[in-house]
Amino acid sequence: MSRPLNIAMLGCGFMGRAHSNAYLQVRHFFDGEYQPVLRACYGREEDRAKLEQFAKRWGYQSIETDWRKLVARDDIDLVDVCAPNFLHHDMVLAAAEAGKIIVCEKPLAMNAAEAEEMVAAVEKAGVANMVSFNYRRVPAISLFKQIIDEGRVGRPFHYRAVYNQDYTIGADVPQGGMALWRLDARVAGSGVTGDLLAHSIDTAEWLNGPIQRVVAHTETFVKERKHADTGRVEKVDIDDACMFLAVFQNGSMGTFESTRYARGRKNYSTMELNGENGALFFDLEDPHILQYFRYADPETGKKIEDHLTGWQRIHVTNFEHPYMKHWWVPGTTIGYEHTFINGMADFLASLEGGPAFQPTMRAALRTQRVCDAVLDSARKGQWVEIPG
Repeated sequence: MSRPLNIAMLGCGFMGRAHSNAYLQVRHFFDGEYQPVLRACYGREEDRAKLEQFAKRWGYQSIETDWRKLVARDDIDLVDVCAPNFLHHDMVLAAAEAGKIIVCEKPLAMNAAEAEEMVAAVEKAGVANMVSFNYRRVPAISLFKQIIDEGRVGRPFHYRAVYNQDYTIGADVPQGGMALWRLDARVAGSGVTGDLLAHSIDTAEWLNGPIQRVVAHTETFVKERKHADTGRVEKVDIDDACMFLAVFQNGSMGTFESTRYARGRKNYSTMELNGENGALFFDLEDPHILQYFRYADPETGKKIEDHLTGWQRIHVTNFEHPYMKHWWVPGTTIGYEHTFINGMADFLASLEGGPAFQPTMRAALRTQRVCDAVLDSARKGQWVEIPG
């Protein structure tokens, strides 16, 4: 017998759509006790027309233009924070005080100090929580993790991550407003470090363990832009590009690169791990493929036959691959939206007594600390240790 789980969506933009779709679809593919109900959604009064359209399209039963009022409503069980980054802190604290289950988009906060307060609040309230680092739920990345855990890569030597896009090239692109708030440091906190590299860092630490120290360089290619809200030309304070070196606690070395100025790259996120017994490579723009180089047998440590070495492309659509038994027949692929559905299925299962969900806000705090250290290193031009 199903139980309703009443959802409040804070934000009606791109991520609001992705999360709403996950709530609507999850029980079509994953069994469980809780049935998400789209009870209400929030947007600013000045965006009321868009908010009403959003509610109608996705089937929300009501709208609110005061998020505090929505969070406090007795008919809400779960608060989903998909608003711009500068609102995450206050929204999460209010939802925790109200005793709500909380879902929060990444990055968790504007900085680690805010994130620490948020973690303290949810842990004091004892409320279930998750942060939507959805790329962990790409089946090929989950298989990447499984192969590491099976010992097939062995001792890690190198980890490489790239996350490149090209949508802000051009001095005529404004900053701020509904569409481009990620270019406004007062709203986003940082540029590619918090927006893109947060994903890369979360995945890297999930796959290869904690990062111990970093040294970084950032660049802002266009120094001034017209602000979409005020019409004034203002200084740009976010990082357009970031690159950093990392040393992991397991002794392996890491390189990370991210930019919004890579012409031709739309959502190009890659990761590669080179180990003693094998290697793995993944490209998000080819999301159903995992590349695996098998060098030695993990049980015996012996090198496999020379004529069998080489990179193999695993088409991650078989029923034995992570999540795929819930979807289509082998050989048929799933896409971006399914990563949110997979994540919501795991979170709902954890609410029903299943395996504990990760990443929680405490895990996302770790990512926030690395992001802060990267930006601190770029300002200082020196290595920075990651606090525990």
